Amino acid sequence: MDKMPARIDSVDERILAELTKDGRQSVTALAQKVHISRAHAYARINRLQEDGVITRYSAVVDPVRAGLRSSAYVTLKLRQHGWREVKEALSRIPEVHHVSLVGGNFDVLLLVRARDNLDLRRVVFDNIQPLPAVLDTTTFVIFEDMDTR
Repeated sequence: MDKMPARIDSVDERILAELTKDGRQSVTALAQKVHISRAHAYARINRLQEDGVITRYSAVVDPVRAGLRSSAYVTLKLRQHGWREVKEALSRIPEVHHVSLVGGNFDVLLLVRARDNLDLRRVVFDNIQPLPAVLDTTTFVIFEDMDTR
């Protein structure tokens, strides 16, 4: 769990910014944008992957266009020492898109995306609330999303 931060310099920062904008661009295109050689870009990307800075490449999907028209943040209060158990169970619910263990008035913050409000209700009431470690949930329906990246 204790991860040492990788040494990141300004070239790494520019590479990460470019890959965040477009992870599918070629190494040649990336190198040109960052003003380094292709070989240097390739070596930097490999090091960032090996150091665990770049953990994966993925597509950014518009949830509404993908048929997920209802989204909510769901907070969970857990019984003490329930995190490991609930973490595993939440990872098996396909509608749960993000899970964060947090400090404050609740223990876990989820991003849940579903086909519609009826489906969202099913996920919360039938899949999340019955988990033995879950003591309480609060659901915040998302009216509009804005991706800032």
